[in-house]
Amino acid sequence: MNEKYRIGNGYDIHRLAKDRKLILGGVEVPFEKGLLGHSDADALTHAIMDALLGALSLGDIGQHFPPNKPEFKDISSLELLKRVYEMIKKENYAVVNIDSVIQAENPKLMDYIPAMKSRVAEVLEIQENQISIKATTMEGLGAIGEGRAIDSSAVVLLYTMEKNEE
Repeated sequence: MNEKYRIGNGYDIHRLAKDRKLILGGVEVPFEKGLLGHSDADALTHAIMDALLGALSLGDIGQHFPPNKPEFKDISSLELLKRVYEMIKKENYAVVNIDSVIQAENPKLMDYIPAMKSRVAEVLEIQENQISIKATTMEGLGAIGEGRAIDSSAVVLLYTMEKNEE
């Protein structure tokens, strides 16, 4: 791989369920339901991980962290993001920027976005201004609009320095 820039996109969706914590971008958001999944089901972090992996044609999170493996049960998605970032660094790439969207009818997420940006930036060793996280509703439409699920999408741009630039 010798391309200077690589772009990837990612998407994730999880059902909302009782007796689960709602974790998005590594931040616990107070809500009566949480996302259902094998790990902490952090849809935002999962979308970012898939975008990173996709940019370098490294597969997807299901290949690297299969849901049938007990070691990934209830694991923090930020821990998984660290592992994905190690793969990115091994390929000699760094994150230029991330643009992401969370779709959730409830809860309202605006107050939690700064903490999400901070947590993701720390793991990826980038500045918070390199991450955009937006939240929107589905205006009552579909599983998300009916409050049965939350999804997220992300686009990332990666950069590698040429040997003579280092």
